[in-house]
Amino acid sequence: MKKSDQTRLLIIEKAAALFNKQGFAGTSMQDIMDATGLTKGGIYGNFKRDAKDKKGVKDEIAVAAFAHSVERVGLEIRQRTKVIDNSIDKLKAVVYFYKERILNPPIEGGCPILNTSIEADDNHPMLRQEVLQAIEFWHHGIASTIRKGIERSEIKEGTDPEDFATVFIGTLEGGILLARIYKNLDRFNVMATQLLAMLEDIRFRK
Repeated sequence: MKKSDQTRLLIIEKAAALFNKQGFAGTSMQDIMDATGLTKGGIYGNFKRDAKDKKGVKDEIAVAAFAHSVERVGLEIRQRTKVIDNSIDKLKAVVYFYKERILNPPIEGGCPILNTSIEADDNHPMLRQEVLQAIEFWHHGIASTIRKGIERSEIKEGTDPEDFATVFIGTLEGGILLARIYKNLDRFNVMATQLLAMLEDIRFRK
């Protein structure tokens, strides 16, 4: 990896934790400079302003940091689930992953989708678009797993992949929010138990 690529990655990794903990508005360029040990010029040299879109360097870093955070979480989930063949058990493994990692997340500060979505309103259309894309990607993956499960007679016919994926994500993210607010897993476990029961309910049994 070239030195310039290493520097860019350092900025993204440090900024990812900052944005995830403090939010976009709560993170300044000075915070990023302090975390990386780089000067403003050193940071700006790796993130060029887009003249056409008038996109600021901080915005560029925030987008790259969010993508990095989502990828880190996704990588850990894929490593957990790739060895599991059955569709229901694969989805249950995602629930167990969050049970284990909510209070010790891959990215400092918690779930990047949940955290960024709080700020991703009309004031930050670019971040909002990134969150939407991440959720749609996640939704597509769950729905595809369900479709595959139906085709393989692992999941009951009549299960709506799109609807179930929406409930799956909403239940998990709601549980994550409660766990963060209360700083314990009690309420997340209630949500997770319900979600695991729903998964067992759609399991095909001969």
